[in-house]
Amino acid sequence: MDYKKIYEEWVTNPFFSEETREELLAIKDDENEIKERFYADLEFGTAGLRGVIGAGINRMNDYVVAKATQGLANYILHSRKQDKGVAIAFDSRRCSPEFADVAALCLAANGIKAYVFESLRPTPELSFAVRHLGCIAGINITASHNPPEYNGYKVYWEDGAQITPPHDVQIMKEVKAINVQDAKTITKEEAIEKGLYQVIGKEVDDAYIAELKKLVIHQDCIDKYGKDIKIVYTPLHGTGNIPARRILKEIGFENVYVVPEQELPDGNFPTVSYPNPEAAEAFECALKLAKEKDADLVLATDPDADRLGVYVKDKQGEYHCLTGNMSGSLLADYEIGQTKATKGLPEDGALIKTIVTTNLVNKMAEHYGVKLIEVLTGFKFIGQQILSFEQKKKGTYLFGFEESYGCLIGTHARDKDAIVATMALCEAAAFYKSQDKTLWDAMIDMYDKYGYHVDDIKTVTLKGIDGLEKIQSIMKQLKENTPKEIAGHEVLWARNYSNDTATNMKTKVVLPTGLPNSNVVYYDLADGAWLCVRPSGTEPKVKFYYGVIGKSLEDAQQLSKKFGDAVLNMIDNMM
Repeated sequence: MDYKKIYEEWVTNPFFSEETREELLAIKDDENEIKERFYADLEFGTAGLRGVIGAGINRMNDYVVAKATQGLANYILHSRKQDKGVAIAFDSRRCSPEFADVAALCLAANGIKAYVFESLRPTPELSFAVRHLGCIAGINITASHNPPEYNGYKVYWEDGAQITPPHDVQIMKEVKAINVQDAKTITKEEAIEKGLYQVIGKEVDDAYIAELKKLVIHQDCIDKYGKDIKIVYTPLHGTGNIPARRILKEIGFENVYVVPEQELPDGNFPTVSYPNPEAAEAFECALKLAKEKDADLVLATDPDADRLGVYVKDKQGEYHCLTGNMSGSLLADYEIGQTKATKGLPEDGALIKTIVTTNLVNKMAEHYGVKLIEVLTGFKFIGQQILSFEQKKKGTYLFGFEESYGCLIGTHARDKDAIVATMALCEAAAFYKSQDKTLWDAMIDMYDKYGYHVDDIKTVTLKGIDGLEKIQSIMKQLKENTPKEIAGHEVLWARNYSNDTATNMKTKVVLPTGLPNSNVVYYDLADGAWLCVRPSGTEPKVKFYYGVIGKSLEDAQQLSKKFGDAVLNMIDNMM
């Protein structure tokens, strides 16, 4: 691909707006910037698009969004399900409403009705809306927890989950076949006149909240303690503010304090460099308010409200950060345990997790006598399992989560839902308070029951073309040269998901992994430890996930630190 030629086309062709051409002319003397913007198309991957906002084929802009939508429209037309329409939501990021309308008007130009939310909404509500409205697909304009300069475009299919095979591959093929100048569009006035652009809002909101309320297990505990429990919440300038506060208020929590500096939507995310509830800085304002109010728990949702970060207070008044593995396990134990206690568990009940999620829940599933299902990283694969249960009329979804702070309670949505997680965690706080316990007490009880598992992650950011090559080199080295030990733990099995092989390192027996091909390696280690390595699907990073088991929480934490240091050394040697 001749990036200079494509750059010249964008600069000189009147098809592109004057604003776009001016932005590109401003970089005419910056060879590296031109190359970065035009060396390749912004990849339409299995989760859709995600990239830096700006002009160019490797950036997020109106033209790239229109091209993606035309490809999606072509696939829908081939499927002959265009009459069902497409639901569209967007978050608080820069250009999100504009990108939503670009997509809607492209669909309308192809005769496909767009149901567009009147204002920003969380990702899980878009997932819900697809099925609630009977749509063939959904589009969500969001870059989730990425830095402010990013935006993205997620595609959902009619089951409410992000696209999986065969739809993802076929849609990608359609998108690649489109030239940016070939995407169709019409005016909003024409789309409305033809009945192909419909604004949605309150009716879907009410239906979504009603589904969440059905999932409450111990309303009696909320009625008794909801007036006493103090909750600090921050939406991190994103979409969670209204739905999170609404559900907590409607089920009976009265002391909810929202961080004022982070309450209102703002795509510049002025109080954080990185609006991610996994990052400590995201909680600085919230923890300050929590100490002022003596809050029992502190919650943060990311900009599209599919991830939930948590701090809980112990009886000594100290706040503890719960990782995604910790909060997910705590919620899984509460939901499955209390479902069993109140109405019993179905014989075909299943707990679903991704391969990079804590093995603590393996023991939990065994304890409750439910099936444990492991899937590749990405919540869409959990959604795929729910769909399979429905199609086969066999299997009952009990809980699903991934280590990256995302879970789903219920099947109203088919993606991570931080709004329902917020509701459930506050309910759990009320339930444990009825037993004179804090959520931290419940966490320690869980470790005592299932073992002291500590899981963590190290990431290396490698941007640009050179970074991509380094990431590919790291993965190649790991696949071709399996280490004998990692951090003092012998490697027992090496799973290479690229070629569907799981190799016993002693016997050399090779078995299939049982999962689809993916650019991932996983090492089962002695003493219950493990390491998994994969490139991020949404950011220029390679991720090293790992877990250890200790004799106590302190012992496990020390083992984890030692393991993390060894991983960093391994990365340095590979670079």
